[in-house]
Amino acid sequence: MNPNLKNVLAVILGFIVGFIVNGGIISVSGSIIPLPEGVDPNDIESIKAAMPNYEMKHFIMPFLAHALGVIIGAFVTAKMAVSHHFNLALIIGGLFLVGGIIMAVWLPAPIGFEIFDLVFAYIPMAWLGWKLAGGIKG
Repeated sequence: MNPNLKNVLAVILGFIVGFIVNGGIISVSGSIIPLPEGVDPNDIESIKAAMPNYEMKHFIMPFLAHALGVIIGAFVTAKMAVSHHFNLALIIGGLFLVGGIIMAVWLPAPIGFEIFDLVFAYIPMAWLGWKLAGGIKG
């Protein structure tokens, strides 16, 4: 198989795996840290309306979902890639960062959380995923 095609498939699979991890953590987060009364976690408008009732503890699971989704997605990508392991892992971080920016605009949260999430959950975690994959060069 063409090495470039293998790299593209590595990024696609890494993104899908990271997306599943992110979504899985988000889907169980309400059972780990209960949401404020009356919030429907499947309704974005319900979440927006309840945002003033959120406490810092309610932002732990979203951060972990973002960070772990990127780490695992970047790890899978770096392990599967034929070359450019580091750059491809960073692409995973960049794709998730774009999603994080979109969510920060779409679902306003406290600015402190948004800054922390955007700065630490994406690019640094992509680097960490690459590093956990062995820090493969090339």
